Amino acid sequence: MANVVVVGAQWGDEGKGKIVDWLSERADVIARFQGGHNAGHTLVIDGEVYKLSLLPSGIVRGGKLSVIGNGVVLDPWALGEEIARLSAQGVRIGRENLMIAENTSLILPIHGELDRAREAQNSIAKIGTTGRGIGPAYEDKVGRRAIRVADLADEATLDLRISRLLTHHNALRNGLGLAEIDAAALKAKLLEIAPSVLPYAAPVWKVLNEKRKAGTRILFEGAQGSLLDVDFGTYPFVTSSTTTAGMAASGTGMGPGAVDFVLGIVKAYTTRVGEGPFACELDDAVGEHLATVGHEKGTVTGRNRRCGWFDAVLVRQTCAINGVNGIAFTKLDVLDGLEELKICVGYELDGKRLDYLPTAADQQARVTPVYETMKGWTESTVGARSWNDLPAEAIKYVRRVEELIDCPVAMLSTSPEREDTILVTDPFAD
Repeated sequence: MANVVVVGAQWGDEGKGKIVDWLSERADVIARFQGGHNAGHTLVIDGEVYKLSLLPSGIVRGGKLSVIGNGVVLDPWALGEEIARLSAQGVRIGRENLMIAENTSLILPIHGELDRAREAQNSIAKIGTTGRGIGPAYEDKVGRRAIRVADLADEATLDLRISRLLTHHNALRNGLGLAEIDAAALKAKLLEIAPSVLPYAAPVWKVLNEKRKAGTRILFEGAQGSLLDVDFGTYPFVTSSTTTAGMAASGTGMGPGAVDFVLGIVKAYTTRVGEGPFACELDDAVGEHLATVGHEKGTVTGRNRRCGWFDAVLVRQTCAINGVNGIAFTKLDVLDGLEELKICVGYELDGKRLDYLPTAADQQARVTPVYETMKGWTESTVGARSWNDLPAEAIKYVRRVEELIDCPVAMLSTSPEREDTILVTDPFAD
């Protein structure tokens, strides 16, 4: 059976939640492989709205196994709150449908405090972090001082981990003018939350590899977007994890051969949250239209998203980096009613034409978009479920995007409802 990776091919907020939910009906296992509770998915199922941050989208579907892989950083308190909220909406969550990798690193309260303190003191260039401790948690993981899920089961190990962790953090906190963390108090908090986390702990790498051998369909769910990748994003205005498709394997304990199809989620225009370069950003009536009609507010942060025209240069770049086999093109309906549309087909920098986004931060900030203009459409595309339901100009727009990004459209989404989807290529097809 084919296994599918879903990644955002822009700056996140591309509509991954709906697409993953749509695909999860055909998958047996849905696995998150990176990020934390700083990214969110909104699912609309039969009129019911579910907001997810840590839990894989498959959790709302009966009979599916949802997995939080080792590439994720896990805030156990945020997980508890999310489980409680979804349970109140009638979603059943237990050991039979949720599994957490034993080697998953934890986000602690001190990580969020450090995150926010750094951002508050950074008067030169704020990163735009959510302040949820994601970055500091990944730092501790790489620095070999993280506390992991498995450590919660043994007090002696936990004591050693806390001692090593606080040797580093208390020195940092002194430099930032924050009070030192008491080891006993932190241990008490962890032991208190441990019974809520440990029942879900398992050797995820082993379970997933066994399921793959048995022919089980696995859906790897990414968070955020490729342009927020710590290596290939608009650094330093990025997240602290690898958000590209290659992380699906290492973030769950599977080999690269486990991935059969990479589906890139692409919005019909461009948005980003927080700071950083954005060549196609619009501060005019069109930008307001995109923000209003597209309901562009972050699922987790509630922050307004910056909006602009579709940037084919960026998406062509992220499709190449991810090895995307096909894209899911979302929010086409937001463009309804616009007389003309523009697509960024290149950049100009210091009098030169570029067909990619340069790596240097100063150059990223100075590129100007080169636009191609297309005729818009007045008809509604909301709820379209076949090509015949789309206006001719909308089809032309989609086809031109395919040409410019050098990647075919596999799925086309025309509303938040999961059934309002045009399937061109089945990612799960063998």
